[in-house]
Amino acid sequence: MSEPPILLSKWYEFVKWLLGRVDQFPKNQRFILGQRLVDTALNIQECLIEAAYSRGSAKREQLARANRKLEALRWLVRLAHERELLSQRQYSHSSERMSECGRMLGAWIKQAGGSGETP
Repeated sequence: MSEPPILLSKWYEFVKWLLGRVDQFPKNQRFILGQRLVDTALNIQECLIEAAYSRGSAKREQLARANRKLEALRWLVRLAHERELLSQRQYSHSSERMSECGRMLGAWIKQAGGSGETP
C-alpha cells in the first residue's frame, strides 16, 4: 500500500490538534480527562492503521472498533467542553472534524461490507 487512506491522514491531523489542546489543560485535568482523550484518539488511529493493512473480517473488526472508540471520544470531548477545558470554538472544531471522519469511517465500513457493529 503506497498512499494511506485519506481518513487516516485526516485523523492524524486531528490527533495532532487534540494533543495541542490537551497540553493546555490544567495539570490535574491533563492526567485525568486529557489522558483519556489522547488514549482514545490514539486507539482510533491504531485501529485505522490496522484496518488499512488488513483484509476481510480483520478489517471489518478494526473498523467497527474504531467506530465504537469514535463514539466514546465524542462523549469525552463533550465532557471536556462542559468542564470548560475546551472553548466553544475548540469544541465546534473538534465536533466538525470528528463528524467528517465519522462519515468517512462509515463509508469505509460500508465498502468493507460491515455494519459498524461488532462482527
